[in-house]
Amino acid sequence: METHDFFLYLLVILLTARIFAELATRLMAPSVIGELFAGVVLGPSLLGWIEPLEAIKLMAEIGIILLLFEVGLGTDVKRLVRTGIKPFVVAVAGFVLPLVFGFMLGYWVFDLSLLVSLFIGGTLTATSIGITIRVLTDIKCQHSAEGQIVLGAAVLDDVLGVVLLALLYEFSIGGGVSLANAGKVLAFVIAFFVLAPMAAKLISLVIKRFEKSSRIPGLLPTTIISLVFFFAWLAHALGAPEMLGGFAAGLALSRRFFMPLGIALHTHERFARRIEAQMQPIVQLFTPIFFVYVGLSLNLREIDWSSAFFWQFSGALLLAAVAGKVIGAYLIKVSWAARWVIGLSMIPRGEVGLIFAELGRVSGIFNNEIYAGMVIVIALTTLAPPFALKWFYDHYGHRLQTTNRT
Repeated sequence: METHDFFLYLLVILLTARIFAELATRLMAPSVIGELFAGVVLGPSLLGWIEPLEAIKLMAEIGIILLLFEVGLGTDVKRLVRTGIKPFVVAVAGFVLPLVFGFMLGYWVFDLSLLVSLFIGGTLTATSIGITIRVLTDIKCQHSAEGQIVLGAAVLDDVLGVVLLALLYEFSIGGGVSLANAGKVLAFVIAFFVLAPMAAKLISLVIKRFEKSSRIPGLLPTTIISLVFFFAWLAHALGAPEMLGGFAAGLALSRRFFMPLGIALHTHERFARRIEAQMQPIVQLFTPIFFVYVGLSLNLREIDWSSAFFWQFSGALLLAAVAGKVIGAYLIKVSWAARWVIGLSMIPRGEVGLIFAELGRVSGIFNNEIYAGMVIVIALTTLAPPFALKWFYDHYGHRLQTTNRT
């Protein structure tokens, strides 16, 4: 591809993603749905203007790493401590049940391989904390008892999801499920999350010191981006997906992160806020490219829409995706209305689910039909819950009761 053609493609991708994201938000839908639809429109599914080229894929991978950096940066581990056992129960149930349901459907109902079934179940475990927070804020219940349970559970769900992603990545490159490889990855993840905050703390002290004497603007975003890419390289060198490094870097630099057993490694509050403010434009530039790339990689023309398998597969996974999250809310002692709010809030898969699905496609685990079914399930579970939550609050919000204490 000629350089000038790539510039034109990039221009079209960025502008189209922005336009469709704006339209999606005005229609009260998550912006990620608009960016995904932009890729469908530009790609082989509709107009066929842009193909998922290697250069676009590379920029999309940078987008994934920065996206998970942002997720890690916004992770509030303290929230889990403050909200007690209820978020833990909701998170673990909302993680395990969709994983089991998805695996059982793939392996025993649709007769798919062990690895494909694991990837299907893994994709269903995701919860998009960004979409969840936005919806709870829109209906002004982010500070309510049920809102705090949801946010605490979503934080833990993110951490569990990233660990599972590392395991599935190892299985995909290793050609199958291996307990030895799983143990190696888990050991790496534990070591990585223990050592990364210490390294990030030391680096942040160096950055703060040299930033005062630097005569050139932009030292902070340059060094933070370098740190993220270093963590991504280190993650890959140790056998885990690069995106895990991005998440660890964000988690380590989060102003809300702390080490267990009282070993505080707080980043300075003002410094952490400056990291968020200066990194946000860079993250917002690259992450839409990833979601557009997902849409570009999806060729809806190759799907046999009359296939009974496709509709049965998508429908069954949609039910499993919803049931797995809602059931988790029924395992804690709160009012029935609060249970529905918590269950509906945990359903959106959003960007996290798309990362799982894309890893399955790139690894050759998902064929086009299964990949399309997964993307449709992710899109529906991302699009429907915000509307369902707002409808529920309009009709039953007055019946919400304060959550019972554990």
